[in-house]
Amino acid sequence: MQQKIVNPGDLAFQLYELHDVESVLRFDRYADHSRETLQAALDLALKVAAEEFAPHARLVDEEEPTFENGRVEMRPEVRKALDVLKGTGLMAASQDYERGGMQLPAAVAQMCVGMLKGANVGTQGYAGLTIAAANLILAHGSDEQKSRYAEQMLAGRFFGTMCLTEPHAGSSLGDLRTRAEPRADGSYRLFGNKIYISGGDHELSDNIVHMVLARLPDAPAGVKGISLFLVPKILVNEDGSLGERNDVALAGLIHKMGYRGTTSTMLNFGEKDGAVGYLVGQPHQGLAAMFHMMNEARIGVGLGSVMLGYTGYLHALDYARERRQGRPVGEKDPQSPQVPLIRHADIRRMLLAQKAYVEGGLALCLQGAMLVDEKKFAETGEQRELAAGLLDLLTPVIKSWPSRYCLEANSLAIQVHGGYGYTREYPVEQFYRDNRLNPIHEGTHGIQGLDLLGRKVSLAGGRFYQALMDRIETSIGEARQHPRLTDNADRLERAVRAMAEATDAINAEKSGGDKEQALANATLYLDAFGQLVVGWLWLRQGIRALAGLAGDGEQTAGFYEGKLRACDYFARYELPGVLHTAELLKAVDTTALNMADEEF
Repeated sequence: MQQKIVNPGDLAFQLYELHDVESVLRFDRYADHSRETLQAALDLALKVAAEEFAPHARLVDEEEPTFENGRVEMRPEVRKALDVLKGTGLMAASQDYERGGMQLPAAVAQMCVGMLKGANVGTQGYAGLTIAAANLILAHGSDEQKSRYAEQMLAGRFFGTMCLTEPHAGSSLGDLRTRAEPRADGSYRLFGNKIYISGGDHELSDNIVHMVLARLPDAPAGVKGISLFLVPKILVNEDGSLGERNDVALAGLIHKMGYRGTTSTMLNFGEKDGAVGYLVGQPHQGLAAMFHMMNEARIGVGLGSVMLGYTGYLHALDYARERRQGRPVGEKDPQSPQVPLIRHADIRRMLLAQKAYVEGGLALCLQGAMLVDEKKFAETGEQRELAAGLLDLLTPVIKSWPSRYCLEANSLAIQVHGGYGYTREYPVEQFYRDNRLNPIHEGTHGIQGLDLLGRKVSLAGGRFYQALMDRIETSIGEARQHPRLTDNADRLERAVRAMAEATDAINAEKSGGDKEQALANATLYLDAFGQLVVGWLWLRQGIRALAGLAGDGEQTAGFYEGKLRACDYFARYELPGVLHTAELLKAVDTTALNMADEEF
């Protein structure tokens, strides 16, 4: 089967040439690995993605899970694919050897998951949520919770969820009402309702472990009164055997436009005597703990957006090469043969835009993954602190930029297909529907913008923001050593200066006391900031492409020339928009803020 999930040449370029993933093998944790073992894991993940996940992606979209007789029914191919995944050990790819893991570097482990997302995001969702929930327990749970639940999850015996949203509160977690009542044995009984719980019920595993936000009786109001609880679907005995069904009921399924293979559920906790739950971490510190899972999920959303955009691009590219339609503008003879779509300039423009978005988005996600390892294992405390700050700064960008621009890549993929793109005969319409959920998954663009501009940019007095700008300036200096990249470097530098002026103006407004006015255009700031970062990553790809053309690379000359064209495209077609947005931001424009209700 010819896979259209990812370009292996691009993945190798990004991992080994652009990001130098082999550099993390210097850390003791990865001492047993080599490029060969890393590549073996990637090859295995791509094989599973292409052979087990991709073939039923359309089936689970057309025949989504149903709620029958109080239980979820779904296509049998989902369980089969997940059983194969469990057998590979890839669910624990980043975990310790002692926990059955492979101890793979973060960038490689994330790409193993990412290829599954590109093949079939509906089926992968169950595994992705489970990995994130297990990591949350490992980070904040007790030793007993780790051994009784997390290890079973990493083995694929139990699956996991995150339960945040409630019908009346939406994204406003400070307003949640689910309550947890303590019992004498140290456990709790939970009462409340949660909605949009992905993977909230199914028959794919022996058990489901829900990570639930709730309030203790003495909890203060707002986000400072939220605690985190582990609530299993089926109670687990001390010897690890399964006991009776917990008081967690499936109230119904929610049917979304995409991700149809993943059950989206409404769950009732405590319809009878209360759902048995166990406190994870400290009382009233649940939201901070849950952010461990949420931030991991946000990076996962970004990578999922990239991979859906990437597979759409590859399908569009293949279609454009095969489909013959029309003739060149200068060809007047109606009897002359039609040419492939890719011969038409507008088709090339749309394909080039897709390439710029998806390969730029992949570079962004892998940049974040490299920071994960630097944060944990870098040689000095200062290096680890810097990596952690840069990762915090980039997390809202990693989540939001791909879920906007790789969604646009999916839209362009439909357009390349013409009228066929809007039919179910071709998969590009499904990729778009699946990806359209990602701008709201794990926090909307608006929430991510407020996080970036309201908190992350000014973190540590702006130290991490400045550190990122310094890295960008270093790359600009390197690019200027190559005449081929001088213009692109100049364009990026103008964008950096424009954003610096806008940031200073907004910070001045914030310090002046009008926070609402200062943050009114936070989403625009997020977008421009993301364009700036991806522009930097494209400039770095251009530098590496020139090195490859000079003989210091492993890909073909055509591959490296394609990278340089995409670098040009991003600098010329995308970065100029940053200048316009920065002008609005610098003026602290209040046009939208001042619009009164009755004026709409």
